[in-house]
Amino acid sequence: MTDESPKEEILVNVTPSEVRAALIENGVLQEIYIDRAARRGIISNIYKGRVSRVLPGMQAAFIDIGLDRTAFLHASDIASPTVAENGDEVPDIKTLVREGDGIMVQVAKDPLGNKGARLTTYITLPSRHVVLLPHSKTVGISARIGDDDVRARLRSMVEGLLEEHGLSCGAIVRTVAEGAAEEAVAADLRYTLKLWKVVQERCSLANVKTLVHEDLSLPLRVLRDLVTTDVENILVDSEPDYRAMQEFTSTYLPDAAPKLEYYKRRRPIFDLHGIEDEIRKSLDRNIPLKSGGYVIFDQTEAMTTVDVNTGGYVGHRNLEETIYRTNLEAAVAIARQLRLRNLGGIIIIDFIDMEEEDHRSNVLQVLDKSLSRDHARHQITPVSPLGLVEMTRKRTRESLQHILGEDCPGCSGRGFVMTAETVCFEVFREVIRQSRQFEFEEVLVLAHQDVIELLLDEQASSLADLEEQTGKSIRLQTESLYLQDQFDVVLM
Repeated sequence: MTDESPKEEILVNVTPSEVRAALIENGVLQEIYIDRAARRGIISNIYKGRVSRVLPGMQAAFIDIGLDRTAFLHASDIASPTVAENGDEVPDIKTLVREGDGIMVQVAKDPLGNKGARLTTYITLPSRHVVLLPHSKTVGISARIGDDDVRARLRSMVEGLLEEHGLSCGAIVRTVAEGAAEEAVAADLRYTLKLWKVVQERCSLANVKTLVHEDLSLPLRVLRDLVTTDVENILVDSEPDYRAMQEFTSTYLPDAAPKLEYYKRRRPIFDLHGIEDEIRKSLDRNIPLKSGGYVIFDQTEAMTTVDVNTGGYVGHRNLEETIYRTNLEAAVAIARQLRLRNLGGIIIIDFIDMEEEDHRSNVLQVLDKSLSRDHARHQITPVSPLGLVEMTRKRTRESLQHILGEDCPGCSGRGFVMTAETVCFEVFREVIRQSRQFEFEEVLVLAHQDVIELLLDEQASSLADLEEQTGKSIRLQTESLYLQDQFDVVLM
């Protein structure tokens, strides 16, 4: 791997009901963002909610913010003087909120699956260079800014600006502020402070279950959050959104304005770099490696498991070297797929067992380095005694699989169907069950073609024995619309 920063490109595809943005690094798709009109993400939106239920046992409350499902607010996410005084000790939820109270909340996590949105009262208002923290007095610096001198300079700059303006609040300095002029950072602070005053006024006048402040649209969020000095081009295929992005860059990102381009060509914008194909591949369970090995991703509600296999890769030296090379390639592929699929929460990686400690250490370093440009926070633990790598990745929005797919109606989300042989035995048992309960002359079995063919071939003798046992004639009929594990037994 090289230490040079990759060259980035951002593509924005807009249709009436869906907006998609792709982040490309050196010609390879790394991240995809999707907003659909019917189910837009609500992260960072601010609501005036109503406390519908307080749960002392869970130290939490359910808040009605006007969505289909009530949202979840934990006591540790409630800002109050009591929390500030007690430090890490979380006060009793009953001292913080009461049922029926109106409360200003911000969405920290989108609704995921059957879970409602996760809320916080620690409001954050992001801008280009800083994130304003109205309920904090701490100044934090992005962890991606590694130079201690730069971190100290930025901290001193922001603390001085806050003190100069007499502000009793905190801020987080974003990565893009590393080379920014002090005036640009100051302008961002002034903007977020004005916005905070507007939000407070709106909230005081609004009814409960009302949206008080909505985050920027996806094209503008992309400009605010993803554009760095590494980005060379920003292409958008919608003229209205191009105009809106032009206005945004001229106000907040003048250096990025020359990079913005309206894409007019006949070829669809997401056909560039094969993005559509990459999105389809990201829904596959198996990801092949160039060496001949492969990686398997299994996403469940509790966690995501990743398994690495050598496949057809035999190497040229010895088994340990083959395993090591496969794991190194897999580490890079896994890091990319975690970003592309937007997999979060607990992630367990089962690399192929390596004997040498240096090899295990190097594979972890490659995994961590490959995730260094990830916009979601992550934490990787050393290899466990069982040879597993445990890591977490912050999950705020639904994974790509959950956005683009749903559980298979044929297998009810299990990911498999019963074999034709298993279904044959189910048919036999059902015929016997029916023959003992009802009087009939003949049985008609309706099933998938593979099941019928198996009954007429390998299971023909068993079928004859069943006819003799029950004393009934059994007819078979193929149903083209049936799935392999679907069948019906009809009494004639």
